[in-house]
Amino acid sequence: MQPHRFDYQPPPWLPGGNAQTIWAALHARRFDGEPPRFVRERWAAPDGDFVDVDHLADASGQVALQAPRRLVLFHGLEGSSASPYAQAFAAVARARGWAYSVPHFRGCSGELNHAPRAYHSGDYEEIGWILQRLRTMSPQPLLAVGISLGGNALLRWAQEAGDSAAATAAAVASVCSPIDLASAGRAIDRGFNRRVYARMFLSTMVPKAFAKWQQHPGLFDRERVAAARTIYAFDDAFTAPLHGFKGTDDYWQRASAAPHLARLRIPALVLNAGNDPFVPAHELPQAHQVGSKVTLWRPAGGGHVGFPHGGFPGRVQQMPEAVAGWLADHA
Repeated sequence: MQPHRFDYQPPPWLPGGNAQTIWAALHARRFDGEPPRFVRERWAAPDGDFVDVDHLADASGQVALQAPRRLVLFHGLEGSSASPYAQAFAAVARARGWAYSVPHFRGCSGELNHAPRAYHSGDYEEIGWILQRLRTMSPQPLLAVGISLGGNALLRWAQEAGDSAAATAAAVASVCSPIDLASAGRAIDRGFNRRVYARMFLSTMVPKAFAKWQQHPGLFDRERVAAARTIYAFDDAFTAPLHGFKGTDDYWQRASAAPHLARLRIPALVLNAGNDPFVPAHELPQAHQVGSKVTLWRPAGGGHVGFPHGGFPGRVQQMPEAVAGWLADHA
């Protein structure tokens, strides 16, 4: 069997990582035909909270229960089933006749969760619980893809699960994931990235943190969160203390997937663009550092979860089609 490949070439009318990131998110076509439709299911979490999972529905609004494969997508920071990449993967799953599910990290489904916690890049226990429950809905081990933050968390689950991961997932893929969180954190908190991307993320994360403080007064230092102007500062004031880390440095070190790639015991695809604005390519691991189960795809272009292609205004299906093909090949 020849391995699936991703020979991505950005369109000449859209040069540079920032343009490929922003344009793909705002303007490129995500699917053909009717928009993907989802049916939401609310699960009671082990800690008494809830998790919302969106399942792809057919034209009649029904969820496929007997599909031969189920693809699970873990979204990125502040993402959801409405994110452009989630819709593009939904269209690919629909075309292949697969079931497709998008679990939402706590607070990302449009409703604030109840527990004194949120979500983070190394939340592998949450990933494992979600995957095990979805596995009961699938005749075969799952195919799973994680986007950005979701990809790092998915890899951390597979690393911690070791040999037992194969009973739940046949193969996993991470797309544009900050597998070295410290490197990515430094990049997003500098210059243009800080003014555009960090500000965008903080514009939703800070209000959610304030709402969490209203639920649980005194849970964290509200003034420090209000003063946060970088991802580092926000994680130090909110994400780290809520999830048992000593601070941002401890969180980023312990949650990063990069140091543990050789521990993977199921096929894993790690896709990162060379011009991703906040995942520096020169700090990503090389082939000799990752182990035999890992495939590295490093196209020169694509931006951060962008990969637009074709004529104006562009499309974004090429990357999801290639990733789904790789997962199917290695199932």
